[in-house]
Amino acid sequence: MKGGSGLMEPGALLGLALPLGVGIAAVGSGYGLGQAVGKAMEAMGRQPEAADKIQTAMIIGCALIEALTIYALVALFVLMGKI
Repeated sequence: MKGGSGLMEPGALLGLALPLGVGIAAVGSGYGLGQAVGKAMEAMGRQPEAADKIQTAMIIGCALIEALTIYALVALFVLMGKI
């Protein structure tokens, strides 16, 4: 706290927001991956002859979803230098 004014210093606020942001990104990524894989499994169950194409699309989609979480982690490390 700065001078009893009740406001948080920018560094303290950033120190609180960074881990929360990465946690939210990880939860969102986990939810998105679960949805993608679940829907792909349902599609493969309905059309087994298209399983190869569905699996390829699922893996590419999962890689892109995971990349977003990695971007959040990289942003965490970059912004940690600002604290």
